[in-house]
Amino acid sequence: MTPAQIQQALSDITAESDPALKHLKLASLVSAVFRERGVELVVVGGSAIEFYTEGAYVSGDLDMCLVSPTRLDVRTRQELMGRLAARGGPRSWQVAGHFVDILGEVETLARTPFDELQAPYGPVRLVSPEDLLVERVLISVYPQRHEPAALCVRKLIAVALAGLVEVDWAEARRLATRPEYDILPVLEQLVGEVAHELGKDSPYHS
Repeated sequence: MTPAQIQQALSDITAESDPALKHLKLASLVSAVFRERGVELVVVGGSAIEFYTEGAYVSGDLDMCLVSPTRLDVRTRQELMGRLAARGGPRSWQVAGHFVDILGEVETLARTPFDELQAPYGPVRLVSPEDLLVERVLISVYPQRHEPAALCVRKLIAVALAGLVEVDWAEARRLATRPEYDILPVLEQLVGEVAHELGKDSPYHS
């Protein structure tokens, strides 16, 4: 992208009034700038859930991880984010009035692929919903009950049960049984509760 194109995109993002769309545009722009350097990024955590739920859950920051095996040193991070008139670093910046965190290599145990959204400045990759699901369930109960995480994961479960996000429930169950998570009973209970509230069948109960 040329400096003029980036500036136009930043102006568009700054003027955007819809928080979820603002974040999507920002993720699209950041991804495009890094992709030009051969570095692929993927949106993770609450930011990914925000996109999966189409804004039903709104994350405060935009969290992204590295997918590409390309080594990304501190100076290159600063250079690329500098193209976006970012302030801060070396892992957290403020861009167009919002915080963007570029973290390390993405951690994923799911066999399912990343999802991809088409956005104004290029595609945005999202970590798989199965990874997000078990991760947020774990955070919601361990090391202690955490209500914001519980609310967040319930929103993700709701859109999945409504058919708005495709979740491989068998894969989520497999992940939940792994020692890294070990939260299968909690996952099944939570999915069952949300299914009951929505008047739908739980994928974990016959």
